[in-house]
Amino acid sequence: MSAFSATVRRDALSLRQLADWLVVLIAIALPWSITATEICIVAWLCAVLPTLQKASIRQAIESATGDLPVLLWFLAVLGMLWADVSWTERFHGLDSFHRLLVIPLLLAQFRRSEHGSWVVCGFLVSSTALLIASYIMILKPELTPTNNPVGIPVHDDIFQDSLFVICTFGALGYAAVQTVRQRWLLVCAFIAIATLFVVNFLVVSAFSRALLGVAPVLAILLGWRIARLKGVLAACLAAAALSAAFWVVSPSVRDRVHKSLDELTEYTARNEASSIGQHLAFLTESLKIISSAPLIGHGTGSIAKEFRQVSSGAAGAAGVVTVNPHNQTFAVAIQIGLLGAIVLWAMWIAHLRLFRHDSSIAWFGTMIVVENIVSSTVHSHLFDSAHGWLYVFGVGVLGGMVLHKRTESAVAEMDLNIRHLDSCTRRVHGED
Repeated sequence: MSAFSATVRRDALSLRQLADWLVVLIAIALPWSITATEICIVAWLCAVLPTLQKASIRQAIESATGDLPVLLWFLAVLGMLWADVSWTERFHGLDSFHRLLVIPLLLAQFRRSEHGSWVVCGFLVSSTALLIASYIMILKPELTPTNNPVGIPVHDDIFQDSLFVICTFGALGYAAVQTVRQRWLLVCAFIAIATLFVVNFLVVSAFSRALLGVAPVLAILLGWRIARLKGVLAACLAAAALSAAFWVVSPSVRDRVHKSLDELTEYTARNEASSIGQHLAFLTESLKIISSAPLIGHGTGSIAKEFRQVSSGAAGAAGVVTVNPHNQTFAVAIQIGLLGAIVLWAMWIAHLRLFRHDSSIAWFGTMIVVENIVSSTVHSHLFDSAHGWLYVFGVGVLGGMVLHKRTESAVAEMDLNIRHLDSCTRRVHGED
Protein backbone atom coordinates (compact mmCIF):
# COMPACT_ATOMS: atom_id res chain seq x y z
CA MET A 1 0.00 0.00 0.00
CA SER A 2 2.85 2.40 0.86
CA ALA A 3 4.49 1.65 -2.51
CA PHE A 4 1.21 2.42 -4.28
CA SER A 5 0.83 5.69 -2.36
CA ALA A 6 4.40 6.68 -3.25
CA THR A 7 3.69 5.99 -6.92
CA VAL A 8 0.52 8.07 -6.83
CA ARG A 9 2.38 10.98 -5.18
CA ARG A 10 5.19 10.71 -7.73
CA ASP A 11 2.72 10.71 -10.63
CA ALA A 12 0.87 13.71 -9.17
CA LEU A 13 4.16 15.61 -8.82
CA SER A 14 5.08 14.79 -12.42
CA LEU A 15 1.69 16.02 -13.62
CA ARG A 16 2.09 19.25 -11.65
CA GLN A 17 5.51 19.83 -13.20
CA LEU A 18 4.10 19.08 -16.65
CA ALA A 19 1.34 21.64 -16.08
CA ASP A 20 3.94 24.25 -15.08
CA TRP A 21 6.07 23.62 -18.16
CA LEU A 22 3.03 23.76 -20.42
CA VAL A 23 2.39 27.30 -19.13
CA VAL A 24 6.02 28.10 -20.05
CA LEU A 25 5.23 26.82 -23.57
CA ILE A 26 2.13 29.01 -23.67
CA ALA A 27 4.25 32.05 -22.74
CA ILE A 28 6.70 31.18 -25.53
CA ALA A 29 3.96 30.57 -28.12
CA LEU A 30 1.80 33.61 -27.33
CA PRO A 31 3.96 36.25 -29.11
CA TRP A 32 4.00 34.11 -32.26
CA SER A 33 0.83 32.10 -32.79
CA ILE A 34 -2.66 32.06 -31.33
CA THR A 35 -3.28 28.57 -32.77
CA ALA A 36 -0.20 27.13 -31.04
CA THR A 37 -1.12 29.01 -27.86
CA GLU A 38 -4.64 27.58 -27.76
CA ILE A 39 -3.37 24.05 -28.44
CA CYS A 40 -1.01 24.41 -25.49
CA ILE A 41 -3.86 25.80 -23.36
CA VAL A 42 -5.98 22.72 -24.03
CA ALA A 43 -3.04 20.46 -23.10
CA TRP A 44 -2.41 22.55 -19.99
CA LEU A 45 -6.03 22.27 -18.84
CA CYS A 46 -5.87 18.48 -19.22
CA ALA A 47 -2.72 18.40 -17.11
CA VAL A 48 -3.56 20.95 -14.42
CA LEU A 49 -7.19 20.16 -13.56
CA PRO A 50 -6.46 16.74 -11.96
CA THR A 51 -3.74 18.33 -9.81
CA LEU A 52 -5.77 21.18 -8.31
CA GLN A 53 -7.48 20.51 -5.01
CA LYS A 54 -10.97 21.84 -4.37
CA ALA A 55 -9.68 23.81 -1.40
CA SER A 56 -7.07 25.67 -3.50
CA ILE A 57 -9.61 26.50 -6.22
CA ARG A 58 -12.13 27.63 -3.59
CA GLN A 59 -9.46 29.80 -1.99
CA ALA A 60 -8.73 31.46 -5.35
CA ILE A 61 -12.40 32.00 -6.16
CA GLU A 62 -13.21 33.38 -2.72
CA SER A 63 -10.67 36.19 -3.18
CA ALA A 64 -11.60 39.32 -5.16
CA THR A 65 -8.85 38.63 -7.70
CA GLY A 66 -10.35 35.26 -8.54
CA ASP A 67 -14.07 35.64 -7.92
CA LEU A 68 -14.68 38.84 -9.92
CA PRO A 69 -13.66 37.26 -13.26
CA VAL A 70 -15.99 34.36 -12.46
CA LEU A 71 -18.78 36.79 -11.48
CA LEU A 72 -18.36 38.66 -14.78
CA TRP A 73 -18.64 35.35 -16.66
CA PHE A 74 -21.71 34.40 -14.62
CA LEU A 75 -23.41 37.71 -15.48
CA ALA A 76 -22.70 37.00 -19.16
CA VAL A 77 -24.37 33.58 -18.77
CA LEU A 78 -27.43 35.25 -17.25
CA GLY A 79 -27.34 37.86 -20.03
CA MET A 80 -28.11 35.12 -22.55
CA LEU A 81 -31.61 34.87 -21.07
CA TRP A 82 -32.80 38.33 -22.15
CA ALA A 83 -30.81 38.75 -25.39
CA ASP A 84 -33.11 39.30 -28.39
CA VAL A 85 -30.88 37.38 -30.82
CA SER A 86 -30.48 33.76 -31.89
CA TRP A 87 -28.97 31.27 -29.49
CA THR A 88 -26.02 30.90 -31.85
CA GLU A 89 -25.25 34.61 -31.39
CA ARG A 90 -25.78 34.34 -27.64
CA PHE A 91 -23.27 31.49 -27.31
CA HIS A 92 -20.87 33.31 -29.63
CA GLY A 93 -21.08 36.35 -27.34
CA LEU A 94 -20.43 34.17 -24.29
CA ASP A 95 -17.26 32.80 -25.92
CA SER A 96 -15.54 36.13 -25.24
CA PHE A 97 -16.00 35.66 -21.47
CA HIS A 98 -14.83 32.04 -21.16
CA ARG A 99 -11.13 32.79 -20.80
CA LEU A 100 -11.80 34.73 -17.58
CA LEU A 101 -12.46 31.39 -15.86
CA VAL A 102 -8.79 30.50 -16.33
CA ILE A 103 -7.59 33.24 -13.95
CA PRO A 104 -8.52 31.47 -10.66
CA LEU A 105 -6.99 28.22 -11.97
CA LEU A 106 -3.69 29.95 -12.67
CA LEU A 107 -3.78 31.71 -9.29
CA ALA A 108 -4.24 28.34 -7.57
CA GLN A 109 -1.52 26.67 -9.66
CA PHE A 110 1.21 29.27 -9.23
CA ARG A 111 0.39 29.92 -5.60
CA ARG A 112 1.99 26.53 -4.99
CA SER A 113 4.49 26.43 -7.90
CA GLU A 114 8.19 27.34 -7.89
CA HIS A 115 8.36 27.71 -11.69
CA GLY A 116 6.65 31.04 -12.24
CA SER A 117 9.96 32.76 -13.04
CA TRP A 118 10.44 30.36 -15.95
CA VAL A 119 7.16 31.57 -17.45
CA VAL A 120 8.36 35.19 -17.24
CA CYS A 121 11.73 34.26 -18.80
CA GLY A 122 10.04 32.27 -21.57
CA PHE A 123 7.83 35.23 -22.45
CA LEU A 124 10.75 37.67 -22.51
CA VAL A 125 12.96 35.38 -24.60
CA SER A 126 10.15 34.70 -27.08
CA SER A 127 9.30 38.40 -27.38
CA THR A 128 12.98 39.22 -27.89
CA ALA A 129 13.11 36.64 -30.69
CA LEU A 130 10.09 38.37 -32.23
CA LEU A 131 11.95 41.69 -31.91
CA ILE A 132 14.94 40.25 -33.77
CA ALA A 133 12.64 38.94 -36.50
CA SER A 134 11.09 42.41 -36.76
CA TYR A 135 14.52 44.01 -37.26
CA ILE A 136 15.43 41.43 -39.89
CA MET A 137 12.25 42.22 -41.84
CA ILE A 138 12.90 45.96 -41.54
CA LEU A 139 16.34 45.39 -43.13
CA LYS A 140 14.89 42.96 -45.69
CA PRO A 141 11.26 44.04 -46.30
CA GLU A 142 10.72 41.25 -48.83
CA LEU A 143 10.73 38.76 -45.94
CA THR A 144 7.66 40.38 -44.36
CA PRO A 145 4.53 38.20 -44.82
CA THR A 146 1.99 39.35 -47.39
CA ASN A 147 -0.54 41.90 -46.08
CA ASN A 148 1.58 42.65 -43.01
CA PRO A 149 3.22 46.06 -42.51
CA VAL A 150 7.01 46.02 -42.78
CA GLY A 151 8.54 44.90 -39.48
CA ILE A 152 5.44 43.00 -38.30
CA PRO A 153 6.32 39.27 -38.62
CA VAL A 154 3.09 37.87 -37.11
CA HIS A 155 -0.18 39.08 -35.59
CA ASP A 156 -0.64 42.84 -36.16
CA ASP A 157 0.96 46.13 -35.09
CA ILE A 158 -1.48 46.52 -32.17
CA PHE A 159 -0.54 43.25 -30.47
CA GLN A 160 3.15 43.56 -31.30
CA ASP A 161 3.20 47.04 -29.78
CA SER A 162 1.51 45.70 -26.64
CA LEU A 163 4.16 43.00 -26.30
CA PHE A 164 7.04 45.37 -26.93
CA VAL A 165 5.86 48.14 -24.59
CA ILE A 166 5.36 45.56 -21.81
CA CYS A 167 8.86 44.17 -22.40
CA THR A 168 10.32 47.71 -22.52
CA PHE A 169 8.96 48.80 -19.17
CA GLY A 170 9.42 45.35 -17.68
CA ALA A 171 13.14 45.51 -18.53
CA LEU A 172 13.42 49.07 -17.19
CA GLY A 173 11.62 48.12 -13.96
CA TYR A 174 13.88 45.10 -13.46
CA ALA A 175 16.96 47.26 -14.16
CA ALA A 176 15.78 49.71 -11.47
CA VAL A 177 15.54 46.87 -8.92
CA GLN A 178 19.04 45.65 -9.82
CA THR A 179 20.39 49.21 -9.48
CA VAL A 180 19.43 49.17 -5.80
CA ARG A 181 21.26 45.84 -5.45
CA GLN A 182 24.25 47.27 -7.41
CA ARG A 183 24.23 44.45 -9.96
CA TRP A 184 25.56 46.69 -12.71
CA LEU A 185 26.02 44.00 -15.36
CA LEU A 186 22.33 43.08 -15.15
CA VAL A 187 21.38 46.77 -15.13
CA CYS A 188 23.29 47.42 -18.36
CA ALA A 189 21.92 44.26 -19.99
CA PHE A 190 18.28 45.09 -19.30
CA ILE A 191 18.66 48.75 -20.24
CA ALA A 192 20.13 47.56 -23.54
CA ILE A 193 17.16 45.21 -24.07
CA ALA A 194 14.72 48.03 -23.32
CA THR A 195 16.57 50.30 -25.77
CA LEU A 196 16.26 47.72 -28.55
CA PHE A 197 12.51 47.53 -28.00
CA VAL A 198 12.20 51.33 -27.97
CA VAL A 199 14.24 51.77 -31.15
CA ASN A 200 11.92 49.32 -32.91
CA PHE A 201 9.06 51.80 -32.47
CA LEU A 202 11.19 54.40 -34.27
CA VAL A 203 11.95 52.34 -37.34
CA VAL A 204 8.91 50.08 -37.77
CA SER A 205 6.60 51.20 -40.55
CA ALA A 206 3.39 51.06 -38.46
CA PHE A 207 2.55 51.33 -34.79
CA SER A 208 -0.61 51.42 -32.73
CA ARG A 209 -1.94 54.82 -31.71
CA ALA A 210 -2.88 53.30 -28.34
CA LEU A 211 0.86 53.09 -27.67
CA LEU A 212 0.94 56.89 -27.42
CA GLY A 213 -1.40 56.65 -24.42
CA VAL A 214 0.00 53.50 -22.78
CA ALA A 215 3.71 54.42 -22.75
CA PRO A 216 3.40 57.74 -20.84
CA VAL A 217 1.15 56.16 -18.20
CA LEU A 218 3.60 53.30 -17.62
CA ALA A 219 6.51 55.75 -17.54
CA ILE A 220 4.82 57.81 -14.81
CA LEU A 221 3.95 54.69 -12.81
CA LEU A 222 7.54 53.43 -13.07
CA GLY A 223 8.83 56.82 -11.94
CA TRP A 224 6.47 56.76 -8.94
CA ARG A 225 7.54 53.22 -8.10
CA ILE A 226 11.23 54.13 -8.15
CA ALA A 227 11.30 57.55 -6.45
CA ARG A 228 7.70 58.70 -5.87
CA LEU A 229 7.20 62.40 -6.82
CA LYS A 230 10.81 62.90 -7.91
CA GLY A 231 10.49 59.81 -10.07
CA VAL A 232 7.27 61.09 -11.64
CA LEU A 233 8.97 64.39 -12.50
CA ALA A 234 11.95 62.56 -13.98
CA ALA A 235 9.60 60.26 -15.96
CA CYS A 236 7.72 63.28 -17.38
CA LEU A 237 10.97 64.95 -18.43
CA ALA A 238 12.26 61.72 -19.97
CA ALA A 239 8.94 61.17 -21.79
CA ALA A 240 9.05 64.73 -23.16
CA ALA A 241 12.63 64.30 -24.34
CA LEU A 242 11.90 60.94 -25.95
CA SER A 243 8.77 62.31 -27.62
CA ALA A 244 10.80 65.15 -29.12
CA ALA A 245 13.46 62.69 -30.27
CA PHE A 246 10.83 60.39 -31.77
CA TRP A 247 9.31 63.33 -33.62
CA VAL A 248 12.65 64.43 -35.09
CA VAL A 249 14.09 61.00 -35.92
CA SER A 250 11.08 58.91 -36.95
CA PRO A 251 9.10 59.75 -40.11
CA SER A 252 6.53 57.08 -39.18
CA VAL A 253 5.72 58.91 -35.92
CA ARG A 254 5.20 62.20 -37.73
CA ASP A 255 3.12 60.54 -40.44
CA ARG A 256 0.98 58.76 -37.87
CA VAL A 257 0.27 61.94 -35.92
CA HIS A 258 -0.44 64.00 -39.05
CA LYS A 259 -2.73 61.29 -40.40
CA SER A 260 -4.60 61.12 -37.10
CA LEU A 261 -5.18 64.88 -37.09
CA ASP A 262 -6.36 64.76 -40.71
CA GLU A 263 -8.78 61.93 -39.93
CA LEU A 264 -10.16 63.83 -36.94
CA THR A 265 -10.69 66.95 -39.09
CA GLU A 266 -12.38 64.94 -41.84
CA TYR A 267 -14.72 63.30 -39.34
CA THR A 268 -15.75 66.54 -37.62
CA ALA A 269 -16.18 68.35 -40.95
CA ARG A 270 -17.70 65.70 -43.22
CA ASN A 271 -18.48 62.64 -41.05
CA GLU A 272 -15.77 60.82 -43.03
CA ALA A 273 -15.53 57.07 -42.32
CA SER A 274 -11.81 57.13 -41.51
CA SER A 275 -10.28 54.96 -38.80
CA ILE A 276 -10.58 57.64 -36.12
CA GLY A 277 -13.95 58.70 -37.48
CA GLN A 278 -15.29 55.18 -37.13
CA HIS A 279 -13.91 54.85 -33.60
CA LEU A 280 -15.58 58.08 -32.51
CA ALA A 281 -18.84 57.08 -34.22
CA PHE A 282 -18.77 53.69 -32.48
CA LEU A 283 -18.29 55.35 -29.09
CA THR A 284 -21.19 57.76 -29.72
CA GLU A 285 -23.46 54.94 -30.88
CA SER A 286 -22.41 52.80 -27.90
CA LEU A 287 -23.62 55.49 -25.51
CA LYS A 288 -26.99 55.55 -27.29
CA ILE A 289 -27.27 51.76 -27.10
CA ILE A 290 -26.33 51.63 -23.41
CA SER A 291 -28.74 54.42 -22.50
CA SER A 292 -31.66 52.40 -23.89
CA ALA A 293 -30.98 49.51 -21.46
CA PRO A 294 -28.59 50.90 -18.84
CA LEU A 295 -28.94 48.51 -15.92
CA ILE A 296 -28.74 44.98 -17.36
CA GLY A 297 -27.97 45.69 -21.02
CA HIS A 298 -29.38 44.11 -24.16
CA GLY A 299 -28.12 40.61 -23.44
CA THR A 300 -25.06 38.55 -24.24
CA GLY A 301 -24.30 38.42 -27.97
CA SER A 302 -26.41 41.49 -28.81
CA ILE A 303 -23.63 43.88 -29.93
CA ALA A 304 -23.94 43.25 -33.69
CA LYS A 305 -27.74 43.53 -33.66
CA GLU A 306 -27.75 46.77 -31.66
CA PHE A 307 -25.19 48.42 -33.94
CA ARG A 308 -27.14 47.34 -37.03
CA GLN A 309 -30.20 49.06 -35.63
CA VAL A 310 -28.53 52.28 -34.48
CA SER A 311 -26.56 52.76 -37.72
CA SER A 312 -29.47 51.90 -40.03
CA GLY A 313 -30.05 54.68 -42.58
CA ALA A 314 -27.04 56.73 -41.44
CA ALA A 315 -24.24 57.86 -43.77
CA GLY A 316 -20.47 58.20 -43.42
CA ALA A 317 -18.82 56.99 -40.23
CA ALA A 318 -22.19 56.74 -38.47
CA GLY A 319 -23.40 54.28 -41.13
CA VAL A 320 -20.61 51.75 -40.62
CA VAL A 321 -21.89 48.55 -38.96
CA THR A 322 -19.58 46.92 -36.44
CA VAL A 323 -19.53 43.95 -34.08
CA ASN A 324 -16.97 45.67 -31.84
CA PRO A 325 -17.49 49.04 -30.11
CA HIS A 326 -13.70 49.36 -29.67
CA ASN A 327 -14.03 50.02 -25.96
CA GLN A 328 -13.95 47.24 -23.38
CA THR A 329 -16.28 48.95 -20.92
CA PHE A 330 -18.86 49.60 -23.62
CA ALA A 331 -18.51 46.07 -25.01
CA VAL A 332 -19.51 44.74 -21.58
CA ALA A 333 -22.14 47.40 -20.80
CA ILE A 334 -23.99 46.92 -24.12
CA GLN A 335 -24.50 43.25 -23.28
CA ILE A 336 -24.88 43.11 -19.49
CA GLY A 337 -25.37 46.75 -18.57
CA LEU A 338 -23.73 49.05 -16.06
CA LEU A 339 -23.85 46.18 -13.58
CA GLY A 340 -21.41 44.27 -15.78
CA ALA A 341 -19.26 47.38 -16.32
CA ILE A 342 -18.98 47.88 -12.57
CA VAL A 343 -17.85 44.28 -12.10
CA LEU A 344 -15.31 44.71 -14.93
CA TRP A 345 -13.77 47.78 -13.27
CA ALA A 346 -13.90 46.12 -9.85
CA MET A 347 -11.93 43.22 -11.38
CA TRP A 348 -9.31 45.57 -12.80
CA ILE A 349 -8.99 47.39 -9.46
CA ALA A 350 -8.72 44.09 -7.54
CA HIS A 351 -5.95 42.95 -9.87
CA LEU A 352 -4.11 46.26 -9.43
CA ARG A 353 -4.38 45.87 -5.64
CA LEU A 354 -2.92 42.38 -5.91
CA PHE A 355 0.24 43.92 -7.41
CA ARG A 356 0.54 46.91 -5.08
CA HIS A 357 3.91 45.86 -3.60
CA ASP A 358 7.39 46.90 -4.80
CA SER A 359 8.80 43.62 -6.11
CA SER A 360 9.70 43.02 -9.76
CA ILE A 361 6.87 40.51 -10.14
CA ALA A 362 4.37 43.01 -8.76
CA TRP A 363 5.62 45.61 -11.27
CA PHE A 364 5.21 43.15 -14.15
CA GLY A 365 1.65 42.44 -13.03
CA THR A 366 0.88 46.15 -12.71
CA MET A 367 2.08 46.69 -16.28
CA ILE A 368 -0.18 43.95 -17.63
CA VAL A 369 -3.26 45.38 -15.91
CA VAL A 370 -2.53 49.05 -16.69
CA GLU A 371 -1.73 48.31 -20.34
CA ASN A 372 -5.03 46.47 -20.65
CA ILE A 373 -7.03 49.24 -18.97
CA VAL A 374 -5.51 52.09 -21.00
CA SER A 375 -5.57 50.31 -24.36
CA SER A 376 -9.12 49.10 -23.71
CA THR A 377 -10.37 52.68 -23.98
CA VAL A 378 -10.02 52.27 -27.77
CA HIS A 379 -10.09 48.46 -28.06
CA SER A 380 -12.00 45.51 -26.58
CA HIS A 381 -8.82 43.68 -25.67
CA LEU A 382 -10.25 41.22 -23.15
CA PHE A 383 -12.46 39.89 -25.95
CA ASP A 384 -9.56 39.60 -28.46
CA SER A 385 -7.82 36.22 -28.46
CA ALA A 386 -4.20 37.38 -28.28
CA HIS A 387 -4.70 40.32 -25.92
CA GLY A 388 -7.22 38.42 -23.82
CA TRP A 389 -4.87 35.49 -23.24
CA LEU A 390 -2.00 37.90 -22.55
CA TYR A 391 -4.05 39.48 -19.75
CA VAL A 392 -5.38 36.21 -18.34
CA PHE A 393 -2.01 34.43 -18.18
CA GLY A 394 -0.18 37.58 -17.11
CA VAL A 395 -2.50 38.22 -14.17
CA GLY A 396 -2.94 34.54 -13.32
CA VAL A 397 0.74 33.55 -13.32
CA LEU A 398 2.15 36.75 -11.81
CA GLY A 399 -0.70 36.95 -9.29
CA GLY A 400 -0.05 33.36 -8.25
CA MET A 401 3.65 34.19 -7.80
CA VAL A 402 2.77 37.17 -5.58
CA LEU A 403 0.46 34.99 -3.46
CA HIS A 404 3.17 32.30 -3.27
CA LYS A 405 5.62 34.89 -1.95
CA ARG A 406 3.07 36.10 0.61
CA THR A 407 2.51 32.53 1.80
CA GLU A 408 6.26 31.98 2.18
CA SER A 409 6.59 35.24 4.14
CA ALA A 410 3.66 34.32 6.38
CA VAL A 411 5.12 30.87 7.07
CA ALA A 412 8.55 32.37 7.82
CA GLU A 413 7.00 34.92 10.18
CA MET A 414 4.97 32.22 11.91
CA ASP A 415 8.09 30.07 12.31
CA LEU A 416 9.97 33.04 13.77
CA ASN A 417 7.14 33.72 16.23
CA ILE A 418 7.07 30.06 17.29
CA ARG A 419 10.83 30.10 17.88
CA HIS A 420 10.54 33.31 19.87
CA LEU A 421 7.69 31.85 21.95
CA ASP A 422 9.66 28.67 22.51
CA SER A 423 12.69 30.70 23.61
CA CYS A 424 10.57 32.71 26.03
CA THR A 425 9.01 29.55 27.43
CA ARG A 426 12.42 27.97 28.04
CA ARG A 427 13.64 31.16 29.71
CA VAL A 428 10.62 31.19 32.03
CA HIS A 429 11.05 27.52 32.92
CA GLY A 430 14.72 28.09 33.53
CA GLU A 431 13.91 30.93 35.93
CA ASP A 432 11.35 28.73 37.70
